[in-house]
Amino acid sequence: MDAEAQKREAAARAVQFVESGMRLGLGTGSTVKHFLDLLAERLRDGCKVVGVPTSEATRAQAERLGIPLTTLDETPELDLTVDGADEIGPELNLIKGGGGALLREKIVAAASKRMIVIADESKWVATLGRFPLPIEVVPFGVTATRMKIDAAAAAVGAAGPMQLRRDKEGNIVRTDGGNWILDAALQRIPNPQALAAQLCRIPGIVEHGLFIGLAQAAILAGPGGVRVVER
Repeated sequence: MDAEAQKREAAARAVQFVESGMRLGLGTGSTVKHFLDLLAERLRDGCKVVGVPTSEATRAQAERLGIPLTTLDETPELDLTVDGADEIGPELNLIKGGGGALLREKIVAAASKRMIVIADESKWVATLGRFPLPIEVVPFGVTATRMKIDAAAAAVGAAGPMQLRRDKEGNIVRTDGGNWILDAALQRIPNPQALAAQLCRIPGIVEHGLFIGLAQAAILAGPGGVRVVER
């Protein structure tokens, strides 16, 4: 199977965890697109759910597919969130935010009784850090914020260069919340919990892409089939 076929296999397994009546968190990204397509098929067969989208892109796809939507204000407690990840570590700690929706994704995941991550096998890593860590920051004082991030990463043995995320035309990328993203190429994060704690203390950081202790299961699809890793 190619990567897209593997993603669809992972999404198909995740749909099996959905029960009628559930309140769902709907993640963002290429694997979640497959999940939404397959979820819409379940709904046409009579399954009834309501979803909270984590991005405007997910909202638009869900609306096209006829998936009923709500907001986290209207439905503040969710049964299940299904989302993708840029990296998944052995303890099911994650790096997320490659799609720029890390803030809303983390809020929704934290409001859920359970979070399942779906991905192709390539996202499974022994140590987080190969994928650049997204850090959402307010534009004001970004140079000062960046210096604090450099110091925090170095303090936990994860120093590395970072750059402001830009689109193909060279324009600064803005999140759905109007913020900027710094991508930190740390290569190796030996202690994700320590780095997360350091980043949370820095004014100017809105959110970071380390998801610690939020995922209960990961569904990974590879050439050999699909496996489920649970915490």
